[in-house]
Amino acid sequence: MGVIIALRKLNDSRRVADDAASLHTPSMTIKNAALLALVGTILGTVLLVWMFASTVVNVLRGVAPAVMLFPWFVYAFACFSVAVFFYVFRRAQS
Repeated sequence: MGVIIALRKLNDSRRVADDAASLHTPSMTIKNAALLALVGTILGTVLLVWMFASTVVNVLRGVAPAVMLFPWFVYAFACFSVAVFFYVFRRAQS
């Protein structure tokens, strides 16, 4: 917080890079970022669908209550929806 106050006192506006050549990841385009997000979301979706299937098996065995199915279904569906969004977004960047 002290640095921000000091910058305001000095009227120094160099908080953001002036030129695009000094960016952290100049090779990261929107399309590459969408692909990375899509891969991560697909992995998350696979994990959540696996947990949902595991919960279904546990409910059928009588180990877990049936109420446990609803949250896992919501999580898996939400993650799947985000994966579909990233897929469509990546295709639109072509």
